[in-house]
Amino acid sequence: MNSRIKKDYPKIKVERKDKEVSDILSYLYTSKEGVLSFIHQYFYEIIVLDHEEMRLILKEILLTEMNHFEILGKLIRELGGVPVFATKEFGREVYWNSDFIYYDQDLETILDINLEWTRKMIYNLQMSLTTIEDMYVKEMLKRFLEDEYLHLEIFTKLSQQE
Repeated sequence: MNSRIKKDYPKIKVERKDKEVSDILSYLYTSKEGVLSFIHQYFYEIIVLDHEEMRLILKEILLTEMNHFEILGKLIRELGGVPVFATKEFGREVYWNSDFIYYDQDLETILDINLEWTRKMIYNLQMSLTTIEDMYVKEMLKRFLEDEYLHLEIFTKLSQQE
């Protein structure tokens, strides 16, 4: 099953420094529903699953998410922010922690979790696109959406097989 899109990402750049956009990207970067959580979730699943095909697919998806993480961190810096592993929620900083991960080992449950998280990421990317005006950041987030739609398709097919 092909789990990677063979398409380059846009160049990492921004129109100007913008703290508000940096804060939006920080949420995508390290919130409970952010890319850092995806990375740790997939690492955990790769370790605990006995399903070889699923582990291989997760490794491919993990590489994509790691790329998203690096790009988001660089965009946050370009926007004038600091890519710390925290986000602002209700006016206070919330640091990323391992409580954000689901520690299930059942394949069906894992697929349900991955489907739910991928849908949330698609929603969060779409909401970010309605708020952000920077054309370069929008272009990158649209590219991320392509990856997330592929991941949604993959997890949907896998859950239908189980």
